[in-house]
Amino acid sequence: MTREVAATTIAPRVWLLALLPLVLLALLIFLIVRTGPTETLRGDGAPPVERLSITRAVLNENGIALSVLNDGPDPVTIAQVTVDDAYWAFTAENGSVLKHLGKTRLLIPYPWVEGEAHFVKVVTSTGTTFEHEIPVAVRSPQPDRKSLAAFTLIGLYVGVIPVALGLLWLPLVGKLGSTGLDVLLALTVGLLAFLFVDAVHEGLESAGDMPASYQGFALFVSSAAAAFLTLEWFGGWLRARRATKRAAGSAGLVLSLLIAIGIGFHNFGEGLAIGAAYALGEAALGTLLVIGFTLHNTTEGLAIVAPIAKERPSIASLVKLGVIGGAPTIAGAWLGGFAYSPVLAVLCLGLGAGAILQVALQIAGQVAGDRPLTARFASAPVMLGLLAGFGVMYATGLLVG
Repeated sequence: MTREVAATTIAPRVWLLALLPLVLLALLIFLIVRTGPTETLRGDGAPPVERLSITRAVLNENGIALSVLNDGPDPVTIAQVTVDDAYWAFTAENGSVLKHLGKTRLLIPYPWVEGEAHFVKVVTSTGTTFEHEIPVAVRSPQPDRKSLAAFTLIGLYVGVIPVALGLLWLPLVGKLGSTGLDVLLALTVGLLAFLFVDAVHEGLESAGDMPASYQGFALFVSSAAAAFLTLEWFGGWLRARRATKRAAGSAGLVLSLLIAIGIGFHNFGEGLAIGAAYALGEAALGTLLVIGFTLHNTTEGLAIVAPIAKERPSIASLVKLGVIGGAPTIAGAWLGGFAYSPVLAVLCLGLGAGAILQVALQIAGQVAGDRPLTARFASAPVMLGLLAGFGVMYATGLLVG
């Protein structure tokens, strides 16, 4: 035992040697900055590379506040601002000169008109313009009691209550035979497959709207992979813990918990989108749209209860599953409405996509059992269940738009 410990002990001089490449790397970067070979190649008269990203527009009684990020490698000086082709005075909270990834807020005392569209241009010192459209001018939500209550109510309508309603199908699904249960699980895989495709589409679309320096595509893929692997580990840990005398619960309950977590991530991203739509004035959630979200998300509750169809979970367990799956919608709506961040939106959509894919594969494996996955899903009842799950989500998604 002593010999094994001695063999794995790393001497201090080895740690010092390990730091040597980092020190040399720092010196190399310092040398590159001081000598400036790229500046030599560009020449003294070359114009700077300017890329400004307007990430958010807030409308209030004082006018328009634009959040601006320098997405380019060179410093940028903001010289002028126009609104609807008219020059307006502005104040830059963090100064008008932005270094790489520098941020500022431009406060423009423009008398915007409720319900109308406005077109803003930011002009740099070199004459380069960067444009931002406000499709429908509405007062941006403020983090007060009234707005918090409104976003909470929307989150309850489109997230918590629909998932809870779906959980009420548990007594019915518990009466199904073995074939019926396989069909139900296949339907759940179809539901989750649609959510996965939807999350990937929204994630890649949001990643494309992010400033290039934030590398939206890489952020989405890496967060999806992290969620997939983390949930895989978490599921294994839960099963190992359940196998001990200290933990109660069934394998079905563990799988239901994993599904609820995956759906919770997805609904958090959905809440972000809802809150941001209100804040940006790009959508007014009317009654039809709320009904569409309700129908769309009710099937998520069915997906959660499918693995425990033959069990008798406690009311407390069902409440916990419903809260995990639905309550993140409220938190997402709060964050999207008051402090929307495209980086956070892409991160959450990636986490949701990875988590949903992981639980969908687990359920598919449960349906297949010892048989090959393709052979089991090729049977008529199971295949119809799979297609029905995808079709239901597609049909209800049409109401959401």
